[in-house]
Amino acid sequence: MEIQRAPIATAEMLIRKPVTRVFEAFINPDITTKFWFTKSSGPLEPGKQIHWEWEMYGASTEVNVQAIEPNKRILIEWSGYTLRTNVEWVFTPHGNNATFVSITESGFGGDEAVNQALDSTAGFTMVLAGLKAYVEHNINLNLIADRFPDALVKQA
Repeated sequence: MEIQRAPIATAEMLIRKPVTRVFEAFINPDITTKFWFTKSSGPLEPGKQIHWEWEMYGASTEVNVQAIEPNKRILIEWSGYTLRTNVEWVFTPHGNNATFVSITESGFGGDEAVNQALDSTAGFTMVLAGLKAYVEHNINLNLIADRFPDALVKQA
């Protein structure tokens, strides 16, 4: 079977906090490191290149911030897989005290495109679940660190 369109990854979730708080959680690495990556070279700002690390796995990526529309949208380009892909967050207010977050990654290619999109969908679903637990209940579930326990970098 031949793929007719390049696959995309999508994950969505309602977060029961105002859009300003949810948006800030992705822009401000002091918050994002509580539920996703462990280290960042700085906050997301339009036109900046940011370095993100997942120290527990010895992994990192360079993030090019393409666009930021405060409290509405974030668009980055990163090297999540062999090709650089685009990740877009859309923040939609849901009443006064909730936000519907949609994350879409596109640009997968090659023989592994479908598997990459599926893996990315699963990963961003965990990111949103971790965000929800952290911003709604101040709980760090360690979802990202616990996803691949056999791949954790041995600490001296």
